[in-house]
Amino acid sequence: MPAVTESALQAALKTVVDPNTGSDFVSTRQLKNLRIDGGDVSFDVEIGYPGASQMPALRRALIDAARRVEGVANVSVNLTSRIVSHAVQRGVQLLPKVKNIIAVASGKGGVGKSTTSVNLALALAAEGASVGLLDADIYGPSQPTMMGIEGRPESTDGQTMEPMENHGVQVMSIGFLVDADQAMIWRGPMATQALEQLLRQTNWRELDYLIVDMPPGTGDIALTLSQRVPLTGAVIVTTPQDIALLDAKKGLKMFEKVGVPILGLVENMAVHVCSNCGHAEHIFGDGGGKRMAAEYGVDYLGALPLAMSIRVQADSGTPTVVAEPEGELAVIYKTVARAIAVKIAQKAKDFSAKFPTITVSKTT
Repeated sequence: MPAVTESALQAALKTVVDPNTGSDFVSTRQLKNLRIDGGDVSFDVEIGYPGASQMPALRRALIDAARRVEGVANVSVNLTSRIVSHAVQRGVQLLPKVKNIIAVASGKGGVGKSTTSVNLALALAAEGASVGLLDADIYGPSQPTMMGIEGRPESTDGQTMEPMENHGVQVMSIGFLVDADQAMIWRGPMATQALEQLLRQTNWRELDYLIVDMPPGTGDIALTLSQRVPLTGAVIVTTPQDIALLDAKKGLKMFEKVGVPILGLVENMAVHVCSNCGHAEHIFGDGGGKRMAAEYGVDYLGALPLAMSIRVQADSGTPTVVAEPEGELAVIYKTVARAIAVKIAQKAKDFSAKFPTITVSKTT
């Protein structure tokens, strides 16, 4: 029996393509620590996005490919997900213990941005990532209700706050600090300062992703957030309606002007299917989100229907991804979240942590 060679194994493993990236693991240098001991073969493969649901099929494909090499008897594969920090706007430093911050935004309210934010956070967590959710809508915080969390955050030092948590996601919102019926009658600078405190004075615990549920519009808070917070990218949420698309375009342009990459567009309320007769109707128009994505050269991440269950589940504190994790709607949210994570994994990495801190001192 001929000896197993590294080149033969690499050639075989190169035939396995990651369905999420379209690339093989050999040419992208994700194949590591290849060892050959007679007929026993072992190797590691790292993917740059959370993929718990993808791991079994990928592992099976890699084992099958290796076994096709003559002389291979046993194959051991260590398949892991390794999420790293990626580049942000120039001149903005990363947040400690937070690798990637994703802004979920819309040009206007009422398009399902908060519902999308919470379900994307839960979808990333379901795939094995450590995820946080920041409710940046100071005037209309909704994440405490959607995440089913009550109470006040704890503080051990009187200066910082511990994030609240439910469904495996860390959460912070102004809604935890004020009464539910209290109106936030604050001018822009006060609201902006409050948001920065929520972001920077929360003891986030080693997050792979922090999802920021942005306030609607392109006002003070949204602009400040996009300029001062280290954003890995932004997701635009819209409906197919022309009015919503007009405002979504403004939000997209705001991020472009401050150097924040657009990760893609999510189209909410794309179609309504009658729960009685099954008739499908495009209440807010048809295909507007796809046309906008094509016009601006951004990825069309997916479409969600106008479904009562999405609203009911969010209002009850158990959003769709945790209420029906294997349901059709949860699958859409997970597909969109995976596409976002893969897009981030393909971005330039941030190497600032590897650079030494240089101080210049004056000598006499």
